[in-house]
Amino acid sequence: FTRRDIREKRPGLPLVIRFTVLNARTCSIIRNADIEIWHCDAGGEYSGVNGASTHFLRGHQKTNVKGKAEFLTIFPGWYRGRTPHIHMKVSVGGNVVHTGQVFFNEAITRKVYARAPYASRGVYDTPHAQDMIYSQAGGSSAELALVKRAGGAKGYLGTIAIGVAT
Repeated sequence: FTRRDIREKRPGLPLVIRFTVLNARTCSIIRNADIEIWHCDAGGEYSGVNGASTHFLRGHQKTNVKGKAEFLTIFPGWYRGRTPHIHMKVSVGGNVVHTGQVFFNEAITRKVYARAPYASRGVYDTPHAQDMIYSQAGGSSAELALVKRAGGAKGYLGTIAIGVAT
């Protein structure tokens, strides 16, 4: 589904994610790249699995003339054996050129998870250091740069540049 707001009324702390897609060799922006993201809700559940036709916290968009695409979602929850993350896929010209994940600063994650609706699940069980995919993805270079949203808006703004081979 092409859409900016992928929340579908799922409870959680608002999160705006701003991706910039770049050519990994030249660092030039890539217009019209398709970015798809998906992640679990605050309770650690995914939509669209086990035959479910739900689409919450899933969506895709094309990058604009500046190589940017922005999603409005919620801070993801966690599930056993994985550090908190958001899945992503980037396609250029119909070809998948990157499949990966983005991650979160652990101190901020602990603060978010101390609040409802996350707090009822307890502390997540897999820090970055114990998640093999985190290290394979580049560690801290695969973390969103997080800042509190401006203008009194609740939640965080996360930004990241994704270099892809085209």
